[in-house]
Amino acid sequence: MRAADADIVIHPGLTGGTEDHWYSRWKKKLSTARRVTQRDWSALSRAEWVDTLTRDVAASERPVVIIAHSLGVITSLHAAPRIAEKVAGAFLVAPPSDSVMRELPIDPEFAPAPRARLPFPAAMVGSSDDPYADLLFARHLAQDIGAHFIDAGASGHINVDSGHGPWPEGSLAFANFMAKL
Repeated sequence: MRAADADIVIHPGLTGGTEDHWYSRWKKKLSTARRVTQRDWSALSRAEWVDTLTRDVAASERPVVIIAHSLGVITSLHAAPRIAEKVAGAFLVAPPSDSVMRELPIDPEFAPAPRARLPFPAAMVGSSDDPYADLLFARHLAQDIGAHFIDAGASGHINVDSGHGPWPEGSLAFANFMAKL
């Protein structure tokens, strides 16, 4: 599948990210991409985040490919049963672990991360030194949900703070993922 043949729905994590973040840069380059806009990025309600993502996916006219980062990954997993019919695939990056989510000032309903097999193809990227989840958590989560796992090596949380503004390796991995859809 070509990116131009899909509606690319990008779901950031906590705070919604910045314009320097890799997914913000990708949005500018992908003509069919749009970013989920939560009412309030600090009002961390699982139900509200899932409802917003569900509405954004439902509004799409073409097959949807989700790109999600961090808590956006967990939101996508919670929404999966409701959005399955419209989603062609999901590219999931740096999911936070259940133990980390329980320590964050977020809705406790986010944790644990859903472990049901996804009803659409997915790839999950994890890092060996992510402060929000160890590599083993990300690898096991990918296995449980039926996602292809991509080991990003020592890449931190794969965000601007870890030096991943442009993230060209991620762009290549996403292109390979799209080519298989």
